[in-house]
Amino acid sequence: MSLPKRYLITSALPYANGLKHVGHLAGAYIPADIYARYLRAQKRDVVFVCGSDEHGTAIPIQATKEGTTPRAIIDKYHEAMKQDFEDLSMSFDIYHRTSEPIHHETAQEFFTYLNDRGELETKETEQYYDEEAKTFLADRYIKGTCPNCGSDRAFGDQCENCGRTLSPDELINPVSTLSGKAPVKKKTSHWYLPLGKHEEFLREWILNEHKDDWRATVVGQCKSWIEGGLQSRAVTRDLDWGIKVPLKDAEGKVLYVWFDAPIGYISATKQWALNNGKDWEPYWNDKDTKLVHFIGKDNIVFHCIIFPIMLKLHGNILPTNVPANEFLNLEGDKMSTSRNWKLDMRDYITDFVKKENGGGQTVDMLRYYLTQIAPETKDSEFMWKGFQDAVNSELVSIFGNFVNRTWVLMHKLCGGKVPKLHEELLDDEDRKLMAEIENAKAKVENLLEEYKFRDALFEVIDLSRRGNQYMQKKEPWIVAKQLAENPEAQKSIDNTMHLCLQLSANLAILINPFLPNTAKKMIGMMKVVEKMLDWENAGKLKLLSVGYTLRAPELLFRKIEDDEIKYQVEKLKSGLVKPETTTTKVEEAKSETANLKSEIQFDDFAKIDLKVGTIVTAEKVEKADKLLKLSIDLGFETRTIVSGIALHFKPEDIVGKQVVVVANLAPRKMRGIESNGMILMAEDKEGKLHFVSPSTVINPGAGVS
Repeated sequence: MSLPKRYLITSALPYANGLKHVGHLAGAYIPADIYARYLRAQKRDVVFVCGSDEHGTAIPIQATKEGTTPRAIIDKYHEAMKQDFEDLSMSFDIYHRTSEPIHHETAQEFFTYLNDRGELETKETEQYYDEEAKTFLADRYIKGTCPNCGSDRAFGDQCENCGRTLSPDELINPVSTLSGKAPVKKKTSHWYLPLGKHEEFLREWILNEHKDDWRATVVGQCKSWIEGGLQSRAVTRDLDWGIKVPLKDAEGKVLYVWFDAPIGYISATKQWALNNGKDWEPYWNDKDTKLVHFIGKDNIVFHCIIFPIMLKLHGNILPTNVPANEFLNLEGDKMSTSRNWKLDMRDYITDFVKKENGGGQTVDMLRYYLTQIAPETKDSEFMWKGFQDAVNSELVSIFGNFVNRTWVLMHKLCGGKVPKLHEELLDDEDRKLMAEIENAKAKVENLLEEYKFRDALFEVIDLSRRGNQYMQKKEPWIVAKQLAENPEAQKSIDNTMHLCLQLSANLAILINPFLPNTAKKMIGMMKVVEKMLDWENAGKLKLLSVGYTLRAPELLFRKIEDDEIKYQVEKLKSGLVKPETTTTKVEEAKSETANLKSEIQFDDFAKIDLKVGTIVTAEKVEKADKLLKLSIDLGFETRTIVSGIALHFKPEDIVGKQVVVVANLAPRKMRGIESNGMILMAEDKEGKLHFVSPSTVINPGAGVS
């Protein structure tokens, strides 16, 4: 298979509403940087783009918190994030921002193109409206009581206390965060992208074409969305902050941030092209371009389903791969900005990088650990003790130790010069090491091409481990003691040190995509130009010329001390904001009745856990004649359950009805809605359904036996 003519690499655009933590770094930025650096070392045509996502409700909300303007917020955090990325050696070809005029123009052109060709549809819906503030309310501008845990820290999209995803209609006693008053429902019209029209294309493209070369978690999530039924998604919203909808009848409306943000990859490429006298179009319109999106798993639906539909309709190329990572947890708990349980990139830079001379080695220490624990196939854990062990036991004791021993012994036993290789004296151990050096390139290369960065890094470290083993077997310091009686022993020393030096040169090439500062330091010790790091040189055994004088050894890494780790753990725990502890009736009921049995499938029906519930709300599921979406109060929580009873009951007639719920049935998506349980029904001989209900009203959550 021939190689693509060019590569376009993207990392998810971070929201410019605050500093980003190392979970973001591990998920979307370090993997992309490794891949881009590898491609550059291959001398391939590659452009690596990223930038700040500066629209959406997150920005004005942060501005309100800080008592300033949205513009001040994006200016502040754009510069902060850009600097943090630079300090941690991210090699973006451009770090752009979606507030730039070129992005507004690009996004508006994209919308106009789709709208003029009838690819968008308009709908009138009812949304919450603040009569005092005279504005429609985005989900995040609505606050109320969580129906799940009873917390008053619930917003229209999510509860800050229990983390449950919500809709504004589920909130108890909703109020506007702008005025503090209860909002009203008001009609508004918006443009929508009808995702369902493109289901056949997605099935063929993802579930058939890419079912084997994309990560299983990515394909699995896409399959779940597709089979759950794709709904139309709003392209516009009522908001002051954002890109104005370029139509006369769209006053007060902006493009939804999910629509404009990925277009930021295109506008960033345009700006890069302008800055460098290049043509941007082949990178987005030529099928001989390989487009790769690096993201976290929470962005899969946008980059694998929604944005590809947009690209297809606009005539652009589609992503070749979307190697999404899972989540990175911290010291046994999920990272949370609201609870301050996180490690910001800025904190690491302040505590480690800025305290070092140049900071390169501590930057690479973090890059190493985050790659070693990369959540490529499942969630992983950042542990400060794990960081210390990875640095001290591997970077220092294996990789750094081998390079340092090689330089020290070369200066001591070979006069500081690259010794000659006496081929007639090569033994089995020598030849075995030479073969491993030659084979390492293909091993690492194949893994990088498959986006298996963790495994590729292991191969590099393992090669340095092999170097240590080789040197230990050869013991040139012991052989040196025989020189007085046997001068010919110098040839054995020469061979050992020559191969160790050639291995060191190969290690610099192979480690460069992962630890660029380390590679730079190594070529400085070798007194060679950066061109030696070109990938084509990997696997070669004559990288350093015989008789060439090398510089004195420098330690590549330092050890992480116990007191540094203790300080970081204490700092983390002392800054934790604990969730509220106010006991509500919902929480009291939860503590009494939430001891559900294990999750079941139908084959495990004997383990069924039945609970009494009360239907709180009921509504028809769009484009599904048989389905009702029910909110059912189980006492300890409110569940969303999708039930096929719409032909038998009107939604308004069953609100308040008590039902029996299979409470431990595995969640299942139906028409894009996650159903968490099943209600029991009885069917008479005419085929009419009847509720299985308690004979008298009892407390929701009561068990059924």
